[in-house]
Amino acid sequence: MHKFTRKLAIAVAGLAFGLAAQAQSYDPKATIADLDARLAKIGAPSIQGTDTVAGKDVPAIYYGDRKINNNFDVVDAVRKAHNATATVFVKHGDEFVRVSTNVLTPEGKRGIGTQLARNVAYETVTKGQMYCGPIDVLGTAFDACYNPIRDASGKTIGVTYIGHKK
Repeated sequence: MHKFTRKLAIAVAGLAFGLAAQAQSYDPKATIADLDARLAKIGAPSIQGTDTVAGKDVPAIYYGDRKINNNFDVVDAVRKAHNATATVFVKHGDEFVRVSTNVLTPEGKRGIGTQLARNVAYETVTKGQMYCGPIDVLGTAFDACYNPIRDASGKTIGVTYIGHKK
């Protein structure tokens, strides 16, 4: 019986540790900070010409010398580290277009080329502010954060996004 009690105590401690780690990994503000830090580590954000994303010509957003359009390394790393959806949007006129994402459409394809919905997140980031709160992304409810991407002159050139499915 003593061995069973010890194994049970170890299992409960492991479960508690796992739940604590999971709770920490589901902090939207910490997750967006991680996404933004991963991108900043590559270099400063800028727009360099245009690129085709899902058949649409949009501005090409770069961090340092790495083009982010159609590049999924960073967003996929955020999914792996935080079990979160992540997107980089580029500003195209008055819209923000997904150019790098791990958000899937109902057909199971990456949602690149789609636009940020005209919602509270859109209204907030167009004012140059971060939005964190509940949001619907392509039909699914998330606890999310959106953060404007600014170039060296301070102009908003895009938006980063993370979301934890509710």
